Amino acid sequence: MDLLHERCGGGDLGRRDCKVCIRVPGRGTRRHQEVRTFATTTGGLLELRDWLLAKQITVFGMEATGSYWKALYYLLEATEGIEPWLLNAQHMKAVPGRKTDVTDAQWICRLVEHGLVRPSFVPPAKIRRLRDLTRYRTETCQERAREINRLANLLEDAGIKLASVVSDLNGVPSTAMLEAMAAGERDPEVLADMARGAMRRKHDALVEALQGNFTDHHGFMVTVLLRAIHDADARVALLEEEIERQIAPFRRQVQLLITIPGISTMVAHVMIAETGVDMSRFPTAGHLAAWAGLAQETVSLRASTNAPRPGTATSGSRAPRASPR
Repeated sequence: MDLLHERCGGGDLGRRDCKVCIRVPGRGTRRHQEVRTFATTTGGLLELRDWLLAKQITVFGMEATGSYWKALYYLLEATEGIEPWLLNAQHMKAVPGRKTDVTDAQWICRLVEHGLVRPSFVPPAKIRRLRDLTRYRTETCQERAREINRLANLLEDAGIKLASVVSDLNGVPSTAMLEAMAAGERDPEVLADMARGAMRRKHDALVEALQGNFTDHHGFMVTVLLRAIHDADARVALLEEEIERQIAPFRRQVQLLITIPGISTMVAHVMIAETGVDMSRFPTAGHLAAWAGLAQETVSLRASTNAPRPGTATSGSRAPRASPR
């Protein structure tokens, strides 16, 4: 096989340590291989970086498993002379070879050495920070929706049909009614009088809906659920504020994206956080669609780039969403 990288390395990262293999020119036409183990603490990773620099390693590959790769990748990313490659685990397993006869680190190193693997796209630091914010906002909104569903199910358990009358169970009037019920108020007339605006026209329906078997247990659960919803709202507000600050350098791109029908400002933020703003990393629109999970990997996409540039996204080379996705 052709030798593409004379001085390369590969690492198998775990929670406590990192096994590293390097391959460099030896005597004559022979290749010299060396394997060492480093701790994954900051001190251990700095020692690993210094060793790679001393050995003049130019390319270092690591498998994208969990989040263990992040600390080492970011360290090498900031190190001049070493190009870190984040490798797709599924792609590596598809490469023929007797991986069981060698350690993972040696196998990764050989794959990098002969150019049999392609690096995954890892966004720059600004995009990664924005991605952390938008993903956590999404998770928080989903968590909030689950809490509201739990609240609706709890009211059904108590025979309270408030969700059938009001459009927003978490609105100000609905919350006031639920807080009053949790505090001990059971009179449907008193509760219905807490309606505001257009909801007042539903007074009779509210009185009927608020009759049920609401116990002290239900009151306690309502208090807990309302507090969880309130906490989620507060977190979303904080995240929105920080997202607005971090998205400022990409304001022009946001304005362009929202001109597309169906793309809101929030969706534009997510698109930038997930793909970045440098589309030159994607050879074609098909590669971008495949990386984003909107199209299945195809042979034509795999074959369209014979020698991918480091950091270039190709079909099947997406970094896992649990990390920076």
